[in-house]
Amino acid sequence: MNSAQVDAYLRRLGVANPAWPTVDVLRELHLRHLQTVPFENLSIHLGEEIVLEEKRLLDKVVGARRGGFCYELNGAFGALLGALGYDVTLLAGRVYGEGRRLGIPYDHLALRVRTVDAGEWLADVGFGAHFHYPLAFEETREQTDPGGIFRIVEAGPDAAGVRGGPGAEGAAGAADLDVVRDGSPVYRLDLRPRVLGDFVTGAWWHSTSPESHFGKSLVCSRVTEDGGRITLSGRRLKVTAADGKRDERELAGDEEVLAVYRERFGIELDRVPAVRHPGRAG
Repeated sequence: MNSAQVDAYLRRLGVANPAWPTVDVLRELHLRHLQTVPFENLSIHLGEEIVLEEKRLLDKVVGARRGGFCYELNGAFGALLGALGYDVTLLAGRVYGEGRRLGIPYDHLALRVRTVDAGEWLADVGFGAHFHYPLAFEETREQTDPGGIFRIVEAGPDAAGVRGGPGAEGAAGAADLDVVRDGSPVYRLDLRPRVLGDFVTGAWWHSTSPESHFGKSLVCSRVTEDGGRITLSGRRLKVTAADGKRDERELAGDEEVLAVYRERFGIELDRVPAVRHPGRAG
């Protein structure tokens, strides 16, 4: 990423170019990303190709002022952090579903980020409702965040009885970790370093499979400036305040839907997305 691209990305976030890759700057960048770049899956339902290459991600997130899902958002954010001097490692995750079953390999992309002044942090701007600020990576105690109470703990065996950890082939002595929110596991992280191209199959599956929840419904969501959240799911608009108070309503027609995308999320569309796999939700 060149200096012009870095400047454009920072303007998108509304953040000044930092002097040093510190934890305070990381916290600011993380929150501003969640507030300004929506978590959304609209490309899947608009028939747009999702390409996991740095230039294409920047063209979408910065140039077109769109959002994306985990591979796109954390892929782009990781590139920005690297350009700002942070040491960034891409990590593969598997999301917990019904019955605490783990999802497919490369189900999720998260970031392990080393700062110059405060060690390593887990950053994730691509999971929807999640932590607002990075989590201290090596802290096993509870970490309180506006998004909930989080812990990072060593993972137990998976459904096949396999545990990633010391002595496991390729694990480099590092146990898999579970990210837990409010007492429930959210996703499991494999600590082996990855590159963006490793996630192509996962992104393809989530973009095309009738079994992926991303193809079953529309979502566009971001953190609001008061610490709440605004989400548009199809035609249902939900605004949740920081204190948990919620307002929901059904939008009347296409023009109102397009206006909400434009005015509340900064996304300009010429048509309302249609669900790719209708009737499969649930």
